[in-house]
Amino acid sequence: TGQQAGVWAGQEPAGQEPHMLYCPALEKTHLPKEKGNVKLLLCLSPPAGPFTLCVCVCVCVNAPLGKLEVLRQKKTASHAVTELESTKDCSQAGKPLLCPSHPTEELQLFCEQCEQPVCRDCALGRHRQHPCDLASNVIHRHGDALRELLQSSQRHLDTLEDVLSQVDEMGGAVRSRAEAVAAEICLFARGYVKAIEEHRDRLLKQLEDLKVQKENLLHLQKAQLQQLLLDMRTGVEFTEHLLMSGSDVEILVSKGVVSSRLTQLNSVAYSTHPSVDDRIHFSPHERAGQCSGYEVFGAILNKVVDPARCTLHGEDLHSARQSQLSGFTLLCRDTAGERLGRGGEAVRVTITHRDKSHCAVKPTVCDNGDGTYCISYSPEEPGLYAVCVCVKGQHVQGSPFTVTVKPKFREHQGVFHCCTFCSSGGHKAARCACGGTMPGGYQGCGHGHKGHPGCHHWSCCGQVKESSECLSGPPSDTSQRSLLRTVAL
Repeated sequence: TGQQAGVWAGQEPAGQEPHMLYCPALEKTHLPKEKGNVKLLLCLSPPAGPFTLCVCVCVCVNAPLGKLEVLRQKKTASHAVTELESTKDCSQAGKPLLCPSHPTEELQLFCEQCEQPVCRDCALGRHRQHPCDLASNVIHRHGDALRELLQSSQRHLDTLEDVLSQVDEMGGAVRSRAEAVAAEICLFARGYVKAIEEHRDRLLKQLEDLKVQKENLLHLQKAQLQQLLLDMRTGVEFTEHLLMSGSDVEILVSKGVVSSRLTQLNSVAYSTHPSVDDRIHFSPHERAGQCSGYEVFGAILNKVVDPARCTLHGEDLHSARQSQLSGFTLLCRDTAGERLGRGGEAVRVTITHRDKSHCAVKPTVCDNGDGTYCISYSPEEPGLYAVCVCVKGQHVQGSPFTVTVKPKFREHQGVFHCCTFCSSGGHKAARCACGGTMPGGYQGCGHGHKGHPGCHHWSCCGQVKESSECLSGPPSDTSQRSLLRTVAL
């Protein structure tokens, strides 16, 4: 809690999260929640290594001070400390911050490579090969980086407050809807005597459990959002105070810890919508089994469609024909994988040509009212199309996927014959696309001769299946005349 003593974890205790306050008395980490409960002392004698912010002593109204004093004597008795709140007065009074390695030298330079303030002796010593500049010259750049993080954090404050408001409104909607369903259940149950009254009580119990379940989920989301908002506000207020009241060196000293904390808070993922909805329905015609020997009706429907479990079916799911009507079926399922027996879901389908962004197909979605939806479309151009099927704004199983649209069906321009010799009446100039020829100057195929496929085939493309698509391209003038001559003969 904010009233427990702690230390700022520039050098955090083992096993504790960084950038938190650690209470040695209670062995817990926390951030101060109320100003004035925790008093931090800035350490001027940090351990060897990169310069870190080490708070050696914290005074807390609820922590045993004696235990803290013992801890300080054991671990930080030799450290020079000053109150963090008093550093502002020291800076304004012109009292400089001295180098822990060279106590007579003032921290006036900033090492860009090590990201820490240094004195002149340090710059000439172990930072000799590092780029260093005056702190007053680099404060603007590092201060701007903190301000950008601060602005990003401030935008999250409004979003979090809006989401919390939506959560509160949804909680009221769930309760209102539950009350409405309870009234509907009571109205339905008045027509029965003892058996129906027992059935009514059972339905109300189920409704109460469902309402409590939804409210618990909303309360959990609300608590998480409130904690994130509190952490975000604490970090923002601390950064604002540091940028407004801290000296250049203080900002540079705290930059690493503050930047890391704000970056961590900004990276926390949270939903911008309530975790549940108010979808609670009562079906008076649903069979509910036996109650006191009587068959009763009426059940609470709380099945919610799960887009990840919805499936797509159909022979034309991945292929279609240009200018021909094609389609497939969407089957909606709930979170348990069971088929929904009702329609009314928000289904959205987009079909776009992969190579031609301007070429899009407008599909038709037909709700069958039983949990299935028929999607039909007619593509105008051949090629690859990307198809996206979404339910409640989320992709269903298998979406997005690719559909190959073939060109229009090409009719055969030749004849389906046993050979060219027979179909042309023995004409030598008649040809066949199978490539067969006959001795004696015959340019077409014949039974038992070279190139003949051994069965009936199309003279225009050589296909052996009569009900097939012609595979030949646009014929040339010469071949066209030859084929037409073959057809005529």
